[in-house]
Amino acid sequence: MWREIGDREAGKIRPNLFSNRVKWNRIKSLQLSNHKDIVSAHRGSINSLQVDLIEGRYLLAGSSDASAAVYDVQRATDYEGGGIIAKHKCLFMVDKNHEDGHKYAVSSAIWYPIDTGLFVTGSYDHHINVWDTNTTQVVVNFKMPGKVYRTAMSSLSTSHMLIAAGTEDVQVRLCDIASGAFAHTLSGHRDGVMTVEWSTSSEWVLVTGGCDGAIRFWDIRRAGCFLVLDQSQSQLGRRPPILERSALNKVSASKSMSSNQSSFPKARATQRKHSNGSSMKQSHTGKIPAKGPIRQRLHPGMLSSQDRATAHYGAVTGLKVTDDGMYLLSAGSDSRLRLWDVESGCNTLVNFETVRLQTSKPIQLATTQNSGLVFVPCMTAVKAFDMWSGKTSQTFRGHYEYVNCCWFNSLDQELYTGGNDRQILVWSPPRMTSDELDEISARDQDNWSD
Repeated sequence: MWREIGDREAGKIRPNLFSNRVKWNRIKSLQLSNHKDIVSAHRGSINSLQVDLIEGRYLLAGSSDASAAVYDVQRATDYEGGGIIAKHKCLFMVDKNHEDGHKYAVSSAIWYPIDTGLFVTGSYDHHINVWDTNTTQVVVNFKMPGKVYRTAMSSLSTSHMLIAAGTEDVQVRLCDIASGAFAHTLSGHRDGVMTVEWSTSSEWVLVTGGCDGAIRFWDIRRAGCFLVLDQSQSQLGRRPPILERSALNKVSASKSMSSNQSSFPKARATQRKHSNGSSMKQSHTGKIPAKGPIRQRLHPGMLSSQDRATAHYGAVTGLKVTDDGMYLLSAGSDSRLRLWDVESGCNTLVNFETVRLQTSKPIQLATTQNSGLVFVPCMTAVKAFDMWSGKTSQTFRGHYEYVNCCWFNSLDQELYTGGNDRQILVWSPPRMTSDELDEISARDQDNWSD
């Protein structure tokens, strides 16, 4: 660490590279926190976790006891062990005793993307509630046709305030907060929709995963989905970076130009041959000859073999789009993790090491800021996989029962996990002890001052 700081002071390392190295070292040293403890106020399993995207400070949790609570993960409410262990109790909680509270389990709890003044909860009681954080009152309520499995809002949106909802019903519904009504429905799945995720590169693109094993991409401005992922369509590994691809394109373009230039003399020779009258005269009609039968483009709503493709041999239980929007990670009840190239729609064939995943309920995946690692709830543990090799980087064991959700806070490089044991655990880089700090300060002293 201090060697890298010295290299940064000497100008040997660029600022961005130095920052990424420090963050990566902190992520690689994640362990069960010995200085931060979240005091769970829930009496049921934790189904959903999210830290707000504005300040990175407030943790929102949804539980199967029909409650949702907010915790301040930066400012502690109490201290124990001589001020060493910070206790973070919930700032407020809404449960079934609230006049507008849910009656059954809260399956999804998310923040409004651009303001912590609102948050959204979805429940098994067939309702989606939009809450005012300051008054803890419901401002908008949506009645759904079945149990709500997952809700999502786009973090890029500047033109709409839509909540995408995956429910027991085969249709995906878009709920408009501004009007308090359904904007429209997306039809295509043949079974319930267990997970939904907005693209991180376009505010109009929505990704859904269903119990029918299909992953569908939707452009909400048009009817029908425009892409259905097929596990039999594959490509090996990652696409080359944009700079490398542009260089390859330039090389191929230069080769094609040189080949065209080399064919010019032959064309002139044939022209002379025609002018001498030794061959048939060419007719110029101005029409381009067809090179084969024209392939008709299928409407996205039409039934075809592509429309019936599946991404997993079971329900799709989790989806996570990388920060750059180029790749999609999916988890299924077949205990398989797959990494998809969004542009080509192909399975990249990354061989993730053997995992056991829950099959009866959706799970919440998390990735680091540069999408180098993906955190996956695997029964009673959480495993961190290298996104591009599929190898297990770390395994976090601390829960006594199945883990349902996890959230990575890129601001503090902390991981939050929630499970059926009703606990919210914090995994953070270790803090330096007082002896280590004294040793560093002694090493940092110069030899010439008094």
